[in-house]
Amino acid sequence: FADSPTSLIADVDCTADGKPLCDKHGVRGFPTLKYGDPGDLQDYSGGRSYSDLKKFAEENLGPTCGPGENIALCDADTKAKIETYASMSTGKVEGKIRKATKDFEVEVPVMKKVLAWAQKQGGTGGAAEL
Repeated sequence: FADSPTSLIADVDCTADGKPLCDKHGVRGFPTLKYGDPGDLQDYSGGRSYSDLKKFAEENLGPTCGPGENIALCDADTKAKIETYASMSTGKVEGKIRKATKDFEVEVPVMKKVLAWAQKQGGTGGAAEL
């Protein structure tokens, strides 16, 4: 994979200069293998032989949907979303990310608690039942 324009195999020393990178990606034990989009790395739990790794790479890895040269790999809905975000200023996209993060980290847990409470009460919910 040394000359591949789409694949990277890297060795990171998590005890030295690479520690912040390892912390960011949740590396706790060594050796750890990760794969996928650099912004969303996944744990690899398959075989460790060259043939196992090569087979996994051939069957599971490659270009994925995204802005730029890989936009053609996206379905119509995702392509439209990417194009919408790409037309916005970086500040506006960052604001949308902050809002989505807040919704996910703050609002969703509260909604789940209310839903669980309402289901425990045997009702379908509603402010009057609180």
